[in-house]
Amino acid sequence: MTVQTFGELIDRAADFIASQQLPSGAIPWYQEGVTDPWDHVECALALDLCGRHDEAAKAYEWLRKKQNPDGSWWYYYQDGQPKEMAKDSNHSSYVATGVWHHYLLTRDTGFLRKMWPVVERGMNFALGMQQPNGVVWWARDYKDEAWPSASLTASSCICQSLLDGINIAKEVGTDRPEWDKASQKLGRAIREKPELFDTAGDNRRGYAMNWYYPVLTGIIDGESARERIKGDWDEFMVDGWGCKCSLDQPWVTVAETCEVILALVRIGAREQAKTLLDWVLPLHDSDGGFWTGVKVPEGIVYPPDEKTTWTSAGVILATKASIGYGDLSNTNLKAE
Repeated sequence: MTVQTFGELIDRAADFIASQQLPSGAIPWYQEGVTDPWDHVECALALDLCGRHDEAAKAYEWLRKKQNPDGSWWYYYQDGQPKEMAKDSNHSSYVATGVWHHYLLTRDTGFLRKMWPVVERGMNFALGMQQPNGVVWWARDYKDEAWPSASLTASSCICQSLLDGINIAKEVGTDRPEWDKASQKLGRAIREKPELFDTAGDNRRGYAMNWYYPVLTGIIDGESARERIKGDWDEFMVDGWGCKCSLDQPWVTVAETCEVILALVRIGAREQAKTLLDWVLPLHDSDGGFWTGVKVPEGIVYPPDEKTTWTSAGVILATKASIGYGDLSNTNLKAE
């Protein structure tokens, strides 16, 4: 099948995500795979961007039903049951980003009001782990004991989610000034005290997301953002292929490359973003899904035969952000 337009390519990627969605509304990584709340929301974002609002609403309804009384979700689910008994602060807050995005595209006030208690509980769970220095600890274990470590990537995402949560609160007629204060404290920690985060231990600095996420989420902007992206570009980016997930792995991933595209759009580097998009678009399969990654320089799909829903979601977000829809005639797209 020959794909001729971005619109057709992205619609087929959305079809792939929707085809993996379970009757419950959960969107696993792939058939018989796990569902984690963060990537689940990422897929819902992509479905909404493609006009699949019913499927996206069904995904948020699954989150509403699965939320723990304390506002959290378990780290992974499989067949509707918790698989890993940890509760991630980023997972609990990210629902705000998804809910706000769905509302902006649908203007469904009934949906927003129904999801507001879910957003509020999720945000309060995350902020229950914020420390006086502004950082938010990553998670609680099954005994409800906090892990005293803060992820730079997750914290950047939480900061953005707080802003979305504030917007939701205003729209439903309430006010959460404490969320604004929490966002400001966390943002200052990210910009001014990177030593507070776990980038030094466990090779965390070697993860690409710690490089670009403060820019992707707008916590670092302007010239500082451009310098940050430029500073580690040669470490993480493989010309003609994409972004390494981590420096110690000989492969690039489509999802991370797409997030770099979003960061480039954020700083106004659209032509550079389009170049990266040209690198990842050929990695689609005949069923509309996208391969998770590729070993370099061999060009071998890796992990073998793995097409994750959140990878297709990343492509949809990156394509929409950087170029929208149009003719593929100038893109190196290998269609089957």
